[in-house]
Amino acid sequence: MGGALARGLIAKKLGRGLVLVDPAIAPRDARRYRAAGASIAKSPAEIKRPRAIIFAVKPQMMPNVAPAYATVARTALVISIAAGTTSDKIAGWLGGGAIVRAMPNTPASIGKGITALFATPQVNSSQRALAERLMRAVGDVIWVDREELIDPVTAVSGSGPAYVFLLVEALAKAGVSAGLPPETALKLARKTVEGAGALLSARKETAEELRRAVTSPGGTTEAALKILMSERGLEPLMRAAVGAATARGQELGK
Repeated sequence: MGGALARGLIAKKLGRGLVLVDPAIAPRDARRYRAAGASIAKSPAEIKRPRAIIFAVKPQMMPNVAPAYATVARTALVISIAAGTTSDKIAGWLGGGAIVRAMPNTPASIGKGITALFATPQVNSSQRALAERLMRAVGDVIWVDREELIDPVTAVSGSGPAYVFLLVEALAKAGVSAGLPPETALKLARKTVEGAGALLSARKETAEELRRAVTSPGGTTEAALKILMSERGLEPLMRAAVGAATARGQELGK
C-alpha cells in the first residue's frame, strides 16, 4: 500500500515533496522514485519539518517504527493506515500529535481505491484538507466521525476486494460444475464481475435497481437469485463475514 500511495502521489504531481523512508528499498525502486522527484531516506532523522507523515506499515510493525518519529512528528499531521492500531496507541508512541487514521483498499494500487478517514480532535481544518488531498491520490475518500467505525469500514471496503475475488473463483467453479471448460468459466466470471463493477460506477441507479433490471420474471436470473437471496443465501453469509472481520479488527486494537 505504501508503494501504491507513492505512485499515486507522483501521478498527482506531488512527487517533489515526497520523502520515502525505507531502509530496505530496492535500488530499482529508489531510482524510479528519484526520477520522479521524490527523495529517499534511511531513517526519520533525515527528514526536516514534514507537513505530513504517512505510516504505511503493517500493524505489528508500528510499535517498533512509530516511536522513532516522535521528534519529527511534533508539528506534522500523522496519517496511519495500520489496521486495528488506535489513535491512542499512536499518540502514546509519538507523545501526542494530530492523527488521522486511514483505511484504504487494494484498488488504490490502480487509483481506484476508497479510503475512509477519521481525525482526532487535534487535527485542524487545514490538516483535514491535506489528509484528504493526499489520500485522493489513490481514489475516493469518505470521513467517519467515530473511530470505532474504522473496524467495520475495514471489514467492508478494506477486506472487500478479497470477497469479490472469491466471488469470481466461486462463479468460475460453478460454471465448471455446470459443464464449462475451466478457462472459459474463469474468463466469463472475471469479465462479468469487471463489467458489472464498471456498470455500477457509470450508472446512477442503485445496485438494487440494476439487479432488478437484469432479473426477468420467470427467467434464469430469477431462478438463481431465489437461491442467493434465500434465508441461507448471500446476505446472511455476508453479514457473518463482515461481523467476523469487524470483531477481528476490534481484537487487534486491544
